Amino acid sequence: MTSDLPDYYFRVRENGALVFRIDTENRQRRIDMDQIAVVNVRNGEIKAHGDRTLSAEDRAVIEDWLADRRAVLAEREIDDILRAVDHLNLTTQWVQSRATDEELEIVTDALLLAMHDLRSTLVRKKAERLMRERGEGD
Repeated sequence: MTSDLPDYYFRVRENGALVFRIDTENRQRRIDMDQIAVVNVRNGEIKAHGDRTLSAEDRAVIEDWLADRRAVLAEREIDDILRAVDHLNLTTQWVQSRATDEELEIVTDALLLAMHDLRSTLVRKKAERLMRERGEGD
């Protein structure tokens, strides 16, 4: 039943993945994973492992994985931001209804500074977008 396995396996790591070619066509009928490359998601760099040369098929599969991975990470980033909005709302409700004076003393300054920084950045970025839309940028 190993024939259902993909030809490549990507071991995800910080900023990319190690790429392995899967081999099930051997005498022992075991799964061999042969590392063929390292991929950096951030800069798109694909480095062959050791003195290996990547085939056109290897490169195509890796580039497809890279595009898919970047899309997944972008979706996750937006989802994380939307979760942060939920957390801000939950925090507001906590402050309003349950927080003690001692708890508020612990979190107030950090929250105010973070929210001020976020608000300032959001306002500046929105102003930049509006100026670009009006052709006033550059």
